[in-house]
Amino acid sequence: MENYKRYPILPLVIAMRKLFQVVCRNGKCTGILSCVWLAVAVFGQDVEYARQVIGTLASPGFAGRGYVAGGNDRAAAYLKRQYAGWGLKPFGKDYEQPFEITVNTFPSAMKLLVDGVELVPGEDYIVDPASPSFSGTREVCIADRQDLLDESRLKTIRDRAAGKILILDGSKPGADDKERLQQLTQTVKRLKEDPQSAIVAVIEYSPAKLTWHISKTQAARPAFTVKKELDLKNIRKIGIRVKARMKTCKTRNIVGYIEGTVRPDSFLTITAHYDHLGMMGKKACFYGANDNASGVAMLLNLAKHFAAHPHRYSIAFIATSAEEVGIVGATYFAEHPLFDLNKIRFLVNFDMAGTGDDGIQVVNGSVYRDLFDRMTKINEEKRYLPAVRIRGESCNSDHCPFYRKGVPSFFIYTLGGSSAYHDVYDRSETLPLTAFENYFGLAVDFFNTF
Repeated sequence: MENYKRYPILPLVIAMRKLFQVVCRNGKCTGILSCVWLAVAVFGQDVEYARQVIGTLASPGFAGRGYVAGGNDRAAAYLKRQYAGWGLKPFGKDYEQPFEITVNTFPSAMKLLVDGVELVPGEDYIVDPASPSFSGTREVCIADRQDLLDESRLKTIRDRAAGKILILDGSKPGADDKERLQQLTQTVKRLKEDPQSAIVAVIEYSPAKLTWHISKTQAARPAFTVKKELDLKNIRKIGIRVKARMKTCKTRNIVGYIEGTVRPDSFLTITAHYDHLGMMGKKACFYGANDNASGVAMLLNLAKHFAAHPHRYSIAFIATSAEEVGIVGATYFAEHPLFDLNKIRFLVNFDMAGTGDDGIQVVNGSVYRDLFDRMTKINEEKRYLPAVRIRGESCNSDHCPFYRKGVPSFFIYTLGGSSAYHDVYDRSETLPLTAFENYFGLAVDFFNTF
């Protein structure tokens, strides 16, 4: 097989791994055995291959795997090469399941200037993902964000900000009441979207972490969130240059499988989304190393492993696109399956697999408690991870469309470590892969219980 050509020592490594599992009580070795065991474990799942995958997908040439500069297309082509290299079979003539999406993109140079001083995109500010195009300089109107909760003050702010750029000061602690926070969020949203308003643009000024997203629509006016410390009292004018484009894009899920040795008509299924946020203008790239190049690295490592050690069940690998647009790729597959969803015995979705200092979280763990307990028992016996934490159902990643179709599934993500998420700091060179080897070992052992 292709894997044995690439790694001729692999069968010996697997045999040694099994031997040390017997010799080492509870998977815990001492002295020289522990060193050899560690070397075997690392080689067995090839953490360097994981780093290569993440480094490639989160490199500048892939442009954040979004929908400008061809990044998403290059990521799909890369995945197809990896599938072919490990000998995965396609369900049709190739590995692609194509579909279309419409998104708001920012393909051109972007500028935000405060009294002539240009801020740094991605570090000092982010543009609201639903912003339309705009170019110009305007005077500012500054208001306390909390004042939007008072109807009379809100009307005054609207009137004062007509023809100007409204800066909402959110630097001071506000109300922590959940209902009032929701009301405030909705009010700010209306200020951005109201087509009748004369406000030119909205800027939210806040010291909080900058977290970007993708929008499928455009609002009535441009909006920004600014983190850089500013002297609000002395700001006179704001300059804006944003080019936005609503774009219909062709993308695709990349799907392959390894045929089972005993029950080839039944499937275990592994999913991970390969898309990310892409580019915000020409300078700010959202690389998405942890979210979710790391999950793709786990998927590919598992493909590599089971290509060399076929399971009794067939194993399908679904690398989805457009998760960041609203779980679109997984939804498309669930609505247009390439094989019968009723034949899936279990599905695991890997999203953000790059840390693990505090273990993993298992969404749907309380729904499939027997399987969660099975995974927990393996972890306790092998001491793979610091913790395997349980969580209820949540429609927050690619498992959800399958789960809603009756497919039993987990969504697992790592805990602790890097706080980079949906920002320009989620890079491959700073992603620790703290528990990747052991996480992989737990995943393999769990799948092998079926």
